[in-house]
Amino acid sequence: MYLTIEETAEYLSVSVSYVENLVLQGKVRVLHDEEGNVLIYKDQFKTHFKQLEKYQLLIQELENEPIPEDKDIKDED
Repeated sequence: MYLTIEETAEYLSVSVSYVENLVLQGKVRVLHDEEGNVLIYKDQFKTHFKQLEKYQLLIQELENEPIPEDKDIKDED
């Protein structure tokens, strides 16, 4: 499935200008139709979303990990 720049920005939850910059830098593959519109293949972002999901799970695991007791703390009571 192909998306326009505006649809891609909405899909990625970023601004249109950010997507345009990615296109100009060559970081996103695009096609041009007969009318000169820029079309972006949606499935090229699957890896991005998979990595994002992995990082979110890692952050949740780190946040839920209990803080270990410090061996150097002495109880003065």
